[in-house]
Amino acid sequence: MKMKCLALGLALCSLFISYSQEPNAPEFGKGLFNLMGKDSTWSSKIAARMQFLSSTTWTENPNGNYTDPDFNALIRRARLKFDGFVYSPKLRYKLELGLSNRDISGGSKYTGNAPRYILDAVIMWNFYQNFELWVGQTKLPGNMERIISSGNLQMVDRSLLNGQFTLDRDMGIQLRHHSHLTDTFVIREIIAISQGEGRNITTGNLGGHQYSGRVELLPFGEFKRGGEYSGGDLKREKSPKLMVAATYNLNLNAVKTRGSQGTYMVTDFGFHQTDINTLFLDAMFKYNGFSFMAEYAYRDAEDPIARNMDGFQTGETVQIGHGLNLQTGYLLNSNWEISGRYTNIELENNITIENPKNQYTLGLSKYIVGHKLKVQTDISYLSVGSGPDELMYRLQLDVHF
Repeated sequence: MKMKCLALGLALCSLFISYSQEPNAPEFGKGLFNLMGKDSTWSSKIAARMQFLSSTTWTENPNGNYTDPDFNALIRRARLKFDGFVYSPKLRYKLELGLSNRDISGGSKYTGNAPRYILDAVIMWNFYQNFELWVGQTKLPGNMERIISSGNLQMVDRSLLNGQFTLDRDMGIQLRHHSHLTDTFVIREIIAISQGEGRNITTGNLGGHQYSGRVELLPFGEFKRGGEYSGGDLKREKSPKLMVAATYNLNLNAVKTRGSQGTYMVTDFGFHQTDINTLFLDAMFKYNGFSFMAEYAYRDAEDPIARNMDGFQTGETVQIGHGLNLQTGYLLNSNWEISGRYTNIELENNITIENPKNQYTLGLSKYIVGHKLKVQTDISYLSVGSGPDELMYRLQLDVHF
């Protein structure tokens, strides 16, 4: 299946080249090809990227020592991306395929027992002034850290908060709008209605739908080149820039332990269904190489515990609780960046023996060609409230063509 998907991607590249004008030769990191139709009614930028990750984890033993390290090396991400417009520049599209094992994992009977190759497949229509309608599968307007591309992260990977509370991707529609309250004050609003069970679902909607709303305030104007959704201040903002935002998500009759994520709550009479509420508050600040990001997440559910017909618990429970993530960094003139992160996760009702968690991370990055070619490393200490603590070291190479 992987070879078929790769062959499909290469065939698409060949097709675009054959039926377009002579392809441009873009700079490194700006796509493999930038194509324009002969009649200028379509365009396509074709890009690829890879992440190579090695990690070592030490777990504390009963004697208080960290021994027997667990080492792992893998292709963390390998992706093909296509984006451009069709018919008019106001009608844009994005298609992103994941090819690594981590990208396509999670296949089950709910996804047709097939690998989940498709990450994004979305059409974006600027139908009137500052209004844009998105249709398809893509990221929901959730927490800031999730919306930042995995290729533009300040550290090796996202935090524990994102892993626990993220909305991630889903199939549906989104309405987006932006306006200026003053010459510099920008406000953005996003409303989304989606299926509610994550990406690449083929069995239809088992529970209810989910509804998301996000408001973003940028009092000092927009960041350079969308820097509010890029880790670190690589553009070295010459004046202070700030974005504060809030997101609320309601997943009605959800059948998974984390809303549109997690595992299905299967019972002896079908699925346990409950309404799940998720709230995100986040902020991004950048100025002259310094950056600071803060995120808070909270989730609750009307009936979090799944039970069979006889009332006994199945063992599946909605993972309710809250999390805090604080992250900062400073970019030196040599394009080395020192960063730090603190993450706290607390789940309620003793859902897991790893409750609560506190993780402290120190990172170091070398940006060779910005986020397009970089080497990142970090070391983390994880303090677990009712389990063994952990040390983790990671090293990653990121390449975007």
